[in-house]
Amino acid sequence: MNTDFHHYYQQIRNKQKREALVWSGLMLALYLWSGNIAEFNLKTVLVSAPHFFDYIGQTVPVLHWNVLFADGHTKGSLAYWGYRLNIQLPLIWETIQLAIASTILSAAIAVVLSFVAASNTDSAKWLKFSVRTFVAFLRTMPELAWAVMCVMAFGVGAIPGFIALTLHTLASLTKLFYEAVETASDKPVRGLKSCGAGRLQRIRFALWPQVQPIFASYSFMRLEINFRQSTILGLVGAGGIGQELMTSIKLDRYDQVSITLLMIIIVVSAMDYISGKLRKRIVEGAF
Repeated sequence: MNTDFHHYYQQIRNKQKREALVWSGLMLALYLWSGNIAEFNLKTVLVSAPHFFDYIGQTVPVLHWNVLFADGHTKGSLAYWGYRLNIQLPLIWETIQLAIASTILSAAIAVVLSFVAASNTDSAKWLKFSVRTFVAFLRTMPELAWAVMCVMAFGVGAIPGFIALTLHTLASLTKLFYEAVETASDKPVRGLKSCGAGRLQRIRFALWPQVQPIFASYSFMRLEINFRQSTILGLVGAGGIGQELMTSIKLDRYDQVSITLLMIIIVVSAMDYISGKLRKRIVEGAF
């Protein structure tokens, strides 16, 4: 009996190894073929890589310990490095506001649309199809493309960035939300339905308690994404710190590139920490 089992086990193992080799070979062939089509050249990447680190090295500020705390007119001091903080800090705050405002509005609308689009909420088929088609269309266009269109329509400023982030975030969250609703347990729904509960009551007391922590988790995750995206949208004139970053890059103000990137990293890290704590409290039912 042990011999038969060992023989069967070896057959299964050999089959798994053959399948792994076949699929690995196919993936490698597909990778090489797609790289060839895209004119990807590994040699060029390896040869040019040092130039990337050269640029990073140029952005490192030159600070001198003996004048580190001197006034803003002394080269090598912290004040001289951050002489544009009075401009950059309001732009960072504007970027945070863009991310928060677009996320809150999008999440609120996405909650409603998700229950309409979910297949287990007894919505009309044409209505579910319409919502899913609408959000699929919004997701097709990346935030940067929406931002360029909005800048052309509304001009340079925070409004195009807000609209671009809201449209794409709405589409992404709606899809994530209605998929979460569809994976919720239907036992509470059936129980309430057997007691004569209406559609809204079933959503409120059976589905919503199950998906609320998931909705919060996705919303916080999207908030972090929106801050990073709003930084990129500023590159095309859609408001925020991205405009300052692009100006510094174009004018070769390497010290200002570094301090702008440093502020972005600090804010992203802080938002990641705070949202993680809030997400944990919501999932644990502390709120």
